[in-house]
Amino acid sequence: MTTTLEHRLRSREAVVGVIGLGYVGLPLAVAFAEVGFKVVGFDVSDAAVDGLNAGRSHIDDISSSRVASLVSGNAFRATSDVADLKRCDALFICVPTPFDKLKTPDLSYVEAATRTVAKVLRTEMLVILQSTTYPGTTTEFVRPILEEDGLVAGRDFHLAFSPERVDPGNTTWNVRNTPKVVGGLSGRCTELAAVLLESLMEDPSLVRRVESPEVAEMAKLLENTYRAVNIALVNELAQLCHEMEIDVWNVIAAAGTKPFGFQAFYPGIGPGGHCIPVDPFYLAWKAREFGFQTRFIELAADINDDMATYAVRRIQALLNSRSVSLRGAKILCLGAAFKRGVSDVRNSRAIHVMELLRASGATVSYCDPHVPSVRVVGETLMSLPQDAVASTDADLVAVLVAGEWPLAQLATRNVAVFDAVNAGGQPVASRERL
Repeated sequence: MTTTLEHRLRSREAVVGVIGLGYVGLPLAVAFAEVGFKVVGFDVSDAAVDGLNAGRSHIDDISSSRVASLVSGNAFRATSDVADLKRCDALFICVPTPFDKLKTPDLSYVEAATRTVAKVLRTEMLVILQSTTYPGTTTEFVRPILEEDGLVAGRDFHLAFSPERVDPGNTTWNVRNTPKVVGGLSGRCTELAAVLLESLMEDPSLVRRVESPEVAEMAKLLENTYRAVNIALVNELAQLCHEMEIDVWNVIAAAGTKPFGFQAFYPGIGPGGHCIPVDPFYLAWKAREFGFQTRFIELAADINDDMATYAVRRIQALLNSRSVSLRGAKILCLGAAFKRGVSDVRNSRAIHVMELLRASGATVSYCDPHVPSVRVVGETLMSLPQDAVASTDADLVAVLVAGEWPLAQLATRNVAVFDAVNAGGQPVASRERL
């Protein structure tokens, strides 16, 4: 039997609410508004809310023109007033899930968002958690908070988990064409969440139903841990290859000619962003509840964490080969974001390298056209203009993020370059690759 909620979801008469208008929430909110839903976006940042309602986007992947069009058409409105969520039929929770100094999951953002939902929760409402977290969060953490006032999940309202799959800066895969996984507290919860997600997708078959929130939560952790451990493998291999005087980049290119059973991953200063550096620790933490140690996963995380320190050691060795001490050396770092082409500096390993260089006594400057300023060891650094890189008087240039950098001009001037991301192809006399 088709319920009133299901009818509203299928007819797109339902009002969709998105809590958290960051890198995950804003693209989701905009996508739902663009396919015909009325969307309410909630965020605790008044600056973000005011900007969005004025037609200004604060996220790289969403243009201000898209936001302005939806606002003027009354399809999307941002708010910091919880009362505005009362009109929503479905609510997505899209908030950060960091860890603390002890690598313990920090669910304070999820708790705050869930308590916000609890204030407006009513019969037949659909609640979908999207924040990446450990298996059991939806059932063991979110559900009890929502049930505190007497409504029962799976009977009075619907609860599900559907992990975000957002890749900032990716122009090929987006919210509407990237397959979705969803698992609800009951079969009916799963079905209603899937109906809503299918309405968003370019192809409804891209929505994969699984039997529980725990399966969906674990699937997300598997996706990111898979990348983390393979990146750790090539990072360790890069260190070994350097000792053996073998070019690891050429090794990977050669192995990549195999058409089956191999996928290329590349070394670097360690993965950044919100997912890969964080998710393995969520899984390791949850595993300890069952008396299980995820030795392989934790080792991979340790290897990736150490790559920034390893890069600094290589930079120091390159300077030493030129009779220049790291202490007092002028080093220009190219890139500050966690990846190419974005302004996102969450868990940026490039910034961590800058911190380590500063701690070693180097004078650090940087250039990143997407990141106008960064905080490094309590000091704000401003990005140099990109056209100033080729004429730098730095003792060494460290390429920490891929980009269109003038490495050929630097080579002509015999400027020492440490290339951690293979931005310049085959090395030349003055440039060393990781």
